[in-house]
Amino acid sequence: MSEQAPTIVMVLAAGGGTRMRSKTMKVLHPLAGRTLLGHALHAARGISPEHVVAVIGNQREQVAEHLAQVDPDVIQAVQEEQLGTGHAVAVGLASLGDEAVGSVVVLYGDVPLLEPETLERFVEDHRQHGRTLSVLTAKVANPHGYGRVVRGADGGVVEIVEERDATDEHRRIDEINSGILAFDLAWAREALRTLGNDNAQGEYYLTDLIGLAVAEGREVGAYEIADAVQTEGVNTRVQLARLAAEANRRIVERHMLAGVSVVDPATTWIDVDVSIGPDTTILPGTQILGATSIGEDALIGPDCTLQDMEIGDGASVVRTHASLSVIEAEATVGPFSYLRPGTTVGAGGKLGAFVEAKNTRLAPGAKVPHLSYVGDGDIGEGANIGAGSIFANYDGVKKNRTTIGAHARISCNNTFVAPVSVGEGAFTGAGATIREDVPPGALAVSAGSQRTIEGWVARKRPGTPAAEAAARAAAGDQSDDAQESPT
Repeated sequence: MSEQAPTIVMVLAAGGGTRMRSKTMKVLHPLAGRTLLGHALHAARGISPEHVVAVIGNQREQVAEHLAQVDPDVIQAVQEEQLGTGHAVAVGLASLGDEAVGSVVVLYGDVPLLEPETLERFVEDHRQHGRTLSVLTAKVANPHGYGRVVRGADGGVVEIVEERDATDEHRRIDEINSGILAFDLAWAREALRTLGNDNAQGEYYLTDLIGLAVAEGREVGAYEIADAVQTEGVNTRVQLARLAAEANRRIVERHMLAGVSVVDPATTWIDVDVSIGPDTTILPGTQILGATSIGEDALIGPDCTLQDMEIGDGASVVRTHASLSVIEAEATVGPFSYLRPGTTVGAGGKLGAFVEAKNTRLAPGAKVPHLSYVGDGDIGEGANIGAGSIFANYDGVKKNRTTIGAHARISCNNTFVAPVSVGEGAFTGAGATIREDVPPGALAVSAGSQRTIEGWVARKRPGTPAAEAAARAAAGDQSDDAQESPT
């Protein structure tokens, strides 16, 4: 609908949000991988407006910084005093100058579940009916706290009555105002100047524009949606958690309908920007967050937390915590693995039980099966890292890299003091500390011959259980020797 897109979408985000009891501005609290404000901006951009204006006020530094990160093209308008939604829109319009024309759609920065498709249908309905003003409404079982939509005998919208100003008759109305409006910009510029604040809160209500338009004989109407939860806002952390759960239910269901098997939706959390290929299975207790993408036929979980990951077709990731890393096709990770940013597990590779990796690339077929730390490393194709290996990458000043060549074989309990490299096809001995480069095809060992000190426990730890056990063993050996002696 590009040629019919509204000229402006205005997102109101200046309120204090005191009921959140938080140092963080309400609209910056996260839900399903975006802030509340981020969800509103997503809905706004979904209808391709010419301009998006965000009206900010309380904790404006936090909000302005966030806007610069997530949508730097947003026009920021500052509402110095929070005098109501009508005042906020007037501030937003003033930021555009007099040359702006067309329609305005008003959204709220604390209404996270509004879908772009719903907003698109609302705007289309507004245009098709040639209205001066339209309001998005819904019918709910418990309308307490919402403004009620008052309709005339012909079914048209007459006014919106806020909860604090409502009579008992008004409170029996179950059609509520979402606060989301569409109206003609030129008309609204003048109408906003005539708003009064003679109400329970002493504020300039944007919804009073409806009464003004009706009084002028202008076309005013409502677009009712069946999915009322899309109009719900967040004022407390209780509401935030409830809407987060509802958002997650919808996201998980969408993936399941697209061919993803989610074994236990109740314990699976998936952020809104995650992509998952068909025939992938998600096992219980799994969180898939941020911009994570997962290919087809993968097995994820149980008990994984994956943040901003790229996971290839057919990969298996079990009981793993991972972020900002890549797991390529057919690779296996876990259980109890920790992938820190910058890690890549190549196709068919393995990062096994109790392995931590950071800023390290495993080439295709490379394996770190268990109980190791590989930080700032490059592990060649087909190489195998034995249990208990450590890449000692920090010298106290800077991080250094370890390079393991293709098809090298690293024995258990090795320490690599970076910067150091092991050549292709080289081997290392058990317990080796590798401080110097190992040429291709060589064997590197660093441990000396074993030294055994007989009788040390009896002399140094007399009376201990160990000493008693050793004594019993020695007596048993002597008895065996006596039985074997010739008579």
